[in-house]
Amino acid sequence: MAKRLAPLLLIALVAALSSCSVTRHVPQGSYLLQGSKVEVDRQTPRGERIKATELSKYIKQSPNKRFLGTNLYLWIYSLADPDKDNGWNRFKRRIGTPPVYLDTTLARRSAEQMRIYMKGRGYYNSEASYAIDSARRKARVTYSVRQGPPYRLGQITYDFRDKVLESVLRADSAATLLHTGEVYDVGVLDRERSRIADYLKDRGYYNFSINNIRYGVRFDEEQRTVDVRMIVQQQIVGYDERGQAEFANSTVYRVRDVYIFPDYDPVRASTDPNYYGKLDTMLYRGLHIVYERKLHVKKEVLRQAVNIYPNALYDAAAVKRAYDNVMRLGYYKSASILFTPEADSTADGNQITFIGDTTGLAETTTEGYLSCNILCTPALRQSYKVEFEVSTTSNYYGFGVTLGYQNRNLFNGAELFEISGKVGYELLRAKGKKNSFEIGGATSLSFPRFLFPIRFDRYNKLYNPRTKVEFSFTAQRRPYYHRMLSGATLGYSWGNRRYSSFTVRPIDVSIVKLRYIDTAFLNSLENPYLSNSYQSQLIAGLSASYAYNNQFRGTDRNSTNLRVNVETMGNLIDGLTHLFWHPKQGEDYYRLFGIRFAQYVRADANFSQKFMLGEKSSFVYRLYAGAARSYGNSVSVPFDRLFFSGGANSMRGWLARTLGPGSSPLPKGAVYPSQLGNMKLEANIEARFPIWGFVHGAWFADVGNVWYMGAGEYNPASVFHLDSFYRQLGFDSGVGVRLDFNFFVFRVDWGIKLHNPNEPAGRRWIQRFRFSNTTLNFGVGYPF
Repeated sequence: MAKRLAPLLLIALVAALSSCSVTRHVPQGSYLLQGSKVEVDRQTPRGERIKATELSKYIKQSPNKRFLGTNLYLWIYSLADPDKDNGWNRFKRRIGTPPVYLDTTLARRSAEQMRIYMKGRGYYNSEASYAIDSARRKARVTYSVRQGPPYRLGQITYDFRDKVLESVLRADSAATLLHTGEVYDVGVLDRERSRIADYLKDRGYYNFSINNIRYGVRFDEEQRTVDVRMIVQQQIVGYDERGQAEFANSTVYRVRDVYIFPDYDPVRASTDPNYYGKLDTMLYRGLHIVYERKLHVKKEVLRQAVNIYPNALYDAAAVKRAYDNVMRLGYYKSASILFTPEADSTADGNQITFIGDTTGLAETTTEGYLSCNILCTPALRQSYKVEFEVSTTSNYYGFGVTLGYQNRNLFNGAELFEISGKVGYELLRAKGKKNSFEIGGATSLSFPRFLFPIRFDRYNKLYNPRTKVEFSFTAQRRPYYHRMLSGATLGYSWGNRRYSSFTVRPIDVSIVKLRYIDTAFLNSLENPYLSNSYQSQLIAGLSASYAYNNQFRGTDRNSTNLRVNVETMGNLIDGLTHLFWHPKQGEDYYRLFGIRFAQYVRADANFSQKFMLGEKSSFVYRLYAGAARSYGNSVSVPFDRLFFSGGANSMRGWLARTLGPGSSPLPKGAVYPSQLGNMKLEANIEARFPIWGFVHGAWFADVGNVWYMGAGEYNPASVFHLDSFYRQLGFDSGVGVRLDFNFFVFRVDWGIKLHNPNEPAGRRWIQRFRFSNTTLNFGVGYPF
């Protein structure tokens, strides 16, 4: 019992010491700020109630950050001697954080900012106050907020001083964000201005901005309504001799010439006065390609990426698509698309007449032209990468190293060529010191377009289309079997201009050649399903993936990630073999090229969300589910397509392939277990927080397992049952350290098994802390 309580007593002692130490240094009359919270009066209907999290953004004073519930950073800072400025004291100040003392002036300003924010949201006569709870030189601030009765939008009218825009905007009136009866909100008024500006910029009005729209409002105190008048102003085109502004209708702009600099060097352009004189120009399908000596990217690739054409109306959305297309080629590190109004284009009197405005009068405006320059700066054409992964327990060591090479423009068409090699070694400290060795390689070539006999994207409407051809080979030498794996895939991928992407692989072929297997090991497998998976197989068919990821909006924002994979193998081959061949005598299955082909369907889904709790702190969770089913020519799913739990990105209290299936005990005498199943469920949570600089910490917990499902001769303890599977879940927890260098993250996770379903009943929950129940995982990147 004492051993089990020792870690908890140590944590409690550290927390108590740090708490006492930091309050001892608080000056007389000051209070250490411990926390702040916002309490919102619940009389306002839930649908219109402002959330406390929104109001918390206006709190101007935050307490010191904490570590595992303790004032560790503040305690370290307090250890520094204020009278000494040597290296050791500077180090303690740099790691720690100075104390945050309660400032009532900031508390008062915070309450005032909350009241102003509620007023801007339409809740006039709102109240915000604060109360301080102090004791033993510590203080907490509670902000109490009461929303006043809301003011709602009354009559909404328009004043089109730029008459040309009246018919254009009235045609879009159904998309307005302003509706009579809704709560008056200044933020919604601003978003309506931005929406209208974006709408007009997509239709040639290059110079139009939100500053061309202003509002006039009239409040009715008795009815609590706000009448809004939107004023759409003309453009300022100059000033007269008295300094008075002169106005004119908004100019409609077209693109005259489009120039692209595919090898633009900003340093030389700014320092070499003869830089532009050394360049040559090529005209291809309306695109002026400006280059020096040799064109490094094919003209067809540039034209396909740049969807801006001469004489077309200026379209801000098309400009953004062109920028995205150029950057998604993968060859450029930066790109800029610049437009310049041509001085003589509006002076020649080009007039456009718009008929149909509500006044019944024909209004005219000037047509102008823009010159377009696209400046593209290439990234390094070639690069190298090194990745490694390490796992260890008290009796197991394993590591893997991957070396890779990339060429981002192999054939001058922005093709991405990749080749990598991997070496892995695992050592189990058991009798005979069983070891495993693996070596393999992969190469791929990705094209920034669809390679297909028929061109079905003639107008370049697909977002980021790519074709990828990939080949791989791996040789594995395990204690009980030796095999070689080779594969080839042809895949097409594209996006939907938001956060989703799709991949279809019409050719997905793998060959598993078993060169040796230990007969005693094969006979020891109690599961016939698993025994059948250890054989040479041909895997060929169709696979597809869907991914949604809005993490690209910024790493410091809430994000959602979803990935779904589906594969169905062997169906086409099965149909052809049934049509043209017969099984060998004595066999009830078909072969292709002398190898039995697999036939199965497999699907899995991975869903995760991240919630930001602070500037660098976050809470992340993941849900995973997968299942596979063999049929037809197969009695089992191939070994490599079964599911496993454990490892650096799964159940971190276990090594890979050492958990499950179900609650079946580990095979007796199995020094190198491979616990697999055709179904998997898993959930993970992780709290991430900064420690110091690029060093971040994490607390995590994982729950999950693998099972067998469907008909078969399985151990009953390994079969999934809906009414009892929860008792077979493995559960672990632990802490980790992440070294975040921005361009990559090095990760160390230490997990401990809390509930091991493979132990005998009565011994599954942790009894006492033992290092043999822990696992140390090393990896690159976040686990999810």
